Amino acid sequence: MLTGLAVADFRDRVRRPAYVVILAAAVALGYVAVPDSDAKWMIMQIGDHRGIYNSAYVGMVTALASGLWITLGGFYIVRNSIERDRSTRVGQLLAATPLRTTAYMVGKFLSNLMLLSSMLVVLALTALVMQLARGESHDIDLIALWQPFLLIALPLVALTAALALLFESLPLLRTGLGNILWFCIWMVVSTAGQGPGLPLDGIGVNSVVRSMYDDMVAQHIDVTGAFSLGLTYLDKPLGLFTWDGFTPTAGYVLGRVTLLLIAVVIAMLPALWFGRFDPARTWLGQGRTPEQAPADGVVQPVFIDEVGPGTPPLSVQGHGGASPSRPTVATLLRTRPEPGAVTLRVWAGEVRILLQGVRWWWWTGAAFLMIAALSSPGIHGIIRVMLPLSWIWPVLIWSRLGTQRHEYHVDGMLGAYPAVRRRVFAEWAAGLTITAVAGIGPLIRLVAAADWFGLAGWVGGALFIPSLALTLGTLSRTHRLFQAVYLPLWYSVANGLPIFDFMGALRDSSELAAVQPSVTVVVSAALMAIVFMTGVLRRFGRD
Repeated sequence: MLTGLAVADFRDRVRRPAYVVILAAAVALGYVAVPDSDAKWMIMQIGDHRGIYNSAYVGMVTALASGLWITLGGFYIVRNSIERDRSTRVGQLLAATPLRTTAYMVGKFLSNLMLLSSMLVVLALTALVMQLARGESHDIDLIALWQPFLLIALPLVALTAALALLFESLPLLRTGLGNILWFCIWMVVSTAGQGPGLPLDGIGVNSVVRSMYDDMVAQHIDVTGAFSLGLTYLDKPLGLFTWDGFTPTAGYVLGRVTLLLIAVVIAMLPALWFGRFDPARTWLGQGRTPEQAPADGVVQPVFIDEVGPGTPPLSVQGHGGASPSRPTVATLLRTRPEPGAVTLRVWAGEVRILLQGVRWWWWTGAAFLMIAALSSPGIHGIIRVMLPLSWIWPVLIWSRLGTQRHEYHVDGMLGAYPAVRRRVFAEWAAGLTITAVAGIGPLIRLVAAADWFGLAGWVGGALFIPSLALTLGTLSRTHRLFQAVYLPLWYSVANGLPIFDFMGALRDSSELAAVQPSVTVVVSAALMAIVFMTGVLRRFGRD
């Protein structure tokens, strides 16, 4: 029964669009990890050198890159297994069975591990293809190629599968706040985990680095510069050295096995307090059952009344919504427009839904960022610091775009509304409104300084963010995919990496700065086209 539960859960989740998106991103990462010799980027290097693309080096760099990526993106894919049982009421059926809580947790952990491991298998095959495609070494050593996936990537994936289960079992961490916290944890682990002298060798890369240094010294190569693991922009091609892999010691293997055992222990911890959907058991002693715990972060829609004139309001009760008698920004937007102002009414309704449940501390933070932007000296600080800070604050609100109709089971009712384009445009416009309000401080400074190039970048970012959120939300029907994609994309801009400068913050260091605003607008239009095409195809499928 335990194996059947894990396999059934695995089969259900691999059919979901979010899995396909993350898997495609992982395959693309396999290509990025082994770039062409004249590429302007590199994932792994030692000083000004990289290894020749033989089986050992290609396997190691792909395993390290994929391990770090799957621990980030894969976490957002697997951390909804308990919530799905709760929302589909499968949990109520499980509560009536003799299945033990420990067995349930083992099944969920195995399902998470199978899902993430399937991505590792695809990436291991991608590594083989990339070695042959680059053509620097045609001698295939499958043990050297795939050993890093087993020793380095698999323990990281197992920890991710277990921690996703732990996050989902705790009321606070299973909200959108937990998603952001995981991104911060991932950044710390992926950087600090590479250092020497860490317990269990950290993420397992330090022994690899020492082996590479030893081989470079043996080849009389001047070893200058530090080891770098992460996307790095290059000014010139790197020098080459030959690395034939390393033979792991017994202590190294024992450390990797220990990480797997730690993952199992973490996965079993929720059995101490998880009620297994039994309403008679409280949630961590708070007098609240799991079904009553809020399912997401600060945003909880309570009503939808924008379906058009002459249509009675449709009440959709969420969890944890604000009391009707308590004045909020959302209730202040509740207007009664004259008949005929359909577009305005639909937009106002979508804005109310996005803002419903936003707490006072969020508005305090947004006000603080606006004041800081208005008082910050220099335009450079505005576009490099204050604008990125302003456009990370509403990430939980943006992530709701395109997902709420499905999450609150009103997709079928709203699908009967004929003007689909108007409703989708209104939802996008509501996201654009939130984006503009969050970035109002930098906008005022750019206009006051007559910085029209910076203003063009601001406009491109304001159009791109809600377009990306609505597209990913529409395709995946979950808020986690946008969080998984947007946070690394935002971090690359905030960290000065010119991967896709969607907010025009890197105009002094990017070769594409002159055309970046136009590219961002085109990408935004393409994303919206995907949203409309998806809506048409889904409606056609229902018909």
